[in-house]
Amino acid sequence: MLVGVVVAGEKRAAGIARVLIGEDAIQIRVRELARELDLIYADEPPLLIGVLNGAVAFMTDLMRAMTVPLEIDFMAVSSYGASTKTSGVVRILKDLNAEIGDRRLLIVEDIVDSGLTLQYLLELLRQRGPRDIRVVALLKKEKPGAAEVQVDAVGFPIPDEFVVGYGLDYAGLYRNLPYVAILDPSAILPE
Repeated sequence: MLVGVVVAGEKRAAGIARVLIGEDAIQIRVRELARELDLIYADEPPLLIGVLNGAVAFMTDLMRAMTVPLEIDFMAVSSYGASTKTSGVVRILKDLNAEIGDRRLLIVEDIVDSGLTLQYLLELLRQRGPRDIRVVALLKKEKPGAAEVQVDAVGFPIPDEFVVGYGLDYAGLYRNLPYVAILDPSAILPE
């Protein structure tokens, strides 16, 4: 059972080394991103594509902060499983329901880590003939050797640490935290 501790007036879940980005900072940045995207999509509604499961919290807050008409759909892809390191093999677990030919797409990502999953996803979607594709990511790791991949807007650049919270998980846990935190290494199970 995970038991939380109180740190500097905020309850912090067990297994968390430290809070990296607080709830208030996330909400302010999400509203800023929404305003930027409203300008880009003022003339034509975008199709927001949430990358499950991690992007759910970010996409929900982002689309509620946007004022332009929009549609949503979801894809589920995996390259991690229950590990803290990418396997390098991307699997599509759920494909889009919507047709995307000649549509304006906005991929909503929780985190760009190695860049391999996003690179694969962009290649796959481009083959389906959308009008344009943009990518907004809540987090982008400053990671040596990461793939050069299109990311049009980033909420926060972060160090190369394993993070959880605000949709991001470790072995299915921590997605519900309202902040982004660094996972305590002692909480990671041996692989």
